[in-house]
Amino acid sequence: MGLITGVMTFLFGDGRNVLAETAEVFRENTEKGAVRAADSHAESLAQFAGEFVHPSRGMFDRLVDGLNRLPRPALALGTIWLFVMAMQKPDQFVKGMEGLALVPEPLWWLMGAIVSFYFGARHQVKAQEFQRSVAAGVALMQQPARKQAPAVPDNPALEDWQARDGQ
Repeated sequence: MGLITGVMTFLFGDGRNVLAETAEVFRENTEKGAVRAADSHAESLAQFAGEFVHPSRGMFDRLVDGLNRLPRPALALGTIWLFVMAMQKPDQFVKGMEGLALVPEPLWWLMGAIVSFYFGARHQVKAQEFQRSVAAGVALMQQPARKQAPAVPDNPALEDWQARDGQ
């Protein structure tokens, strides 16, 4: 009896299951794997949500941001309009191009510098905002995830059983 008890205690005693632990070396514990996958998925969603959190801005900030978005579409649509104008009203297009040919070269350089600085500054601002949002996301990721207790649904049969047993 002592030998069988010793073997059974070795295999299943002390709160351990040596057979299950050995099997887990060759095959993943499905339940633990599902828990890890769910935790990973929840953390990924939390990080993704954190990347899109923007501080609330006032009406003036939104108006200025909207106005700052106008020059690029205006330049693109203006260029397309020049092609339309060249096809529909060639005589007005020629007059307009003759007028542009009369603009002195230093004024073209000034216009190029203004446009370059405008778009360069806007690009820099947007790049810095992106870097700040990435840094905030990384900081959010480094905080420990808060685990919520799972919601326990009402179970009338369980409540009756507990009431009967005096629990």
